[in-house]
Amino acid sequence: MNAGAFLITFREALEAAIIVAIIVAYLRRTNRTEQIKNVWIGVGLSLLASIILGAAILGLYGGLEEKELFEGLASYLAVIVLTSMIYWMATKGKNIRTEIESKVSTAISPLALIGFTFIVVFREGLETVLFLTPFMTQDFGGTLLGLITGLVSAFILAYLIYGVGMKINLRTFFYYSSILLVFVAAGMAGYGTHELIEWAEEEGMDLGFIGETAYDLGIPSDSVWHHKGAIGSLFAVLFGYSTSMEWGRIIVQFGYLLLALYLVLRAYRKEPLLNPEDAGLKSSV
Repeated sequence: MNAGAFLITFREALEAAIIVAIIVAYLRRTNRTEQIKNVWIGVGLSLLASIILGAAILGLYGGLEEKELFEGLASYLAVIVLTSMIYWMATKGKNIRTEIESKVSTAISPLALIGFTFIVVFREGLETVLFLTPFMTQDFGGTLLGLITGLVSAFILAYLIYGVGMKINLRTFFYYSSILLVFVAAGMAGYGTHELIEWAEEEGMDLGFIGETAYDLGIPSDSVWHHKGAIGSLFAVLFGYSTSMEWGRIIVQFGYLLLALYLVLRAYRKEPLLNPEDAGLKSSV
């Protein structure tokens, strides 16, 4: 199972579940229970759209000749979106309930409520598709297993919180998961840089020291400690581990890691995040 795919899917699916729980709880609290069915229609449509988008991207990848260029650019795009999601949740997450309830209060018609739910849930689905695309191109089976496991785990946790009433400090969860996701994003940035370096060299470009090997651990490809081995692949996905790296990859990967960690840690020190009690949802859904 791809650990990065599991973590990203789990995080995104839990965010989507929180959003849906807030919408449903607000509709019940304002005596609009007959409109809850429209929420689930919006959720279903967003899931369908996410699946279609994912299949289209994989189909496009299969027909490309310059796969290194695609994987490099896809990795960079995933890093940009992942970083914005992490930072947004760190700085704006405490206001998520107020913002969503304000939007739902004005979504009176069934079409408006379906459309709003579709947009907010599809945003999480779109982010998941973009994040998992680089993983899918490397390990389709492991990524698919991570996707399914992440979805099931997120739905179980969401049910325990909002259905059973289990107390959990979501601020703590998002704080530590954000730190771990920064490492995943750093590794993805490094992988994307590696693919772009390979593409540039195939095109005959002279990258200078950027394309030169910075280190090589000399670990054989059949070793469990190789970045494609049983143990090494886990570290590769979670922490960007590789048995060898170019200077360009080191600069991008560790430069991003230091900057992103600083911004996320500073943001969480300034802004509290959503707790079950804050949402008023502990036993409402």
